[in-house]
Amino acid sequence: MQIQESGEMYLETILILKNKNEYVRSIDIANHTGYSKPSVSRAMSILKSNEYILIDKEGYITLTPKGQQVAETIYDRHLVLTAFFTSIGVDEDIATKDACRIEHVISEETFNKIKTFVQPKNI
Repeated sequence: MQIQESGEMYLETILILKNKNEYVRSIDIANHTGYSKPSVSRAMSILKSNEYILIDKEGYITLTPKGQQVAETIYDRHLVLTAFFTSIGVDEDIATKDACRIEHVISEETFNKIKTFVQPKNI
């Protein structure tokens, strides 16, 4: 089953929050994204039913290996695209916003070419 862009964004957010804090809960995701608690709760239910995340009895969210893979792929795209856009002179805020939109739709081939172009420059 193909995951939707919103699901990818939630998984990426969980990864980012997990890298900052030991635990991630739905309220943390809502606070980080600005989405309503009911919207986040619904998304977590869908991600859980599709085996991208686990939610324990205290409400702590962890990525399954499947969810971790998607989250890392999207986050890598985000970082590389942001670096690429800023390296060509795009304002950092604009570069970040553009990367966030493009990371979900860019082809693997195009992304890999950009990544190859950016990485030797250690950006």
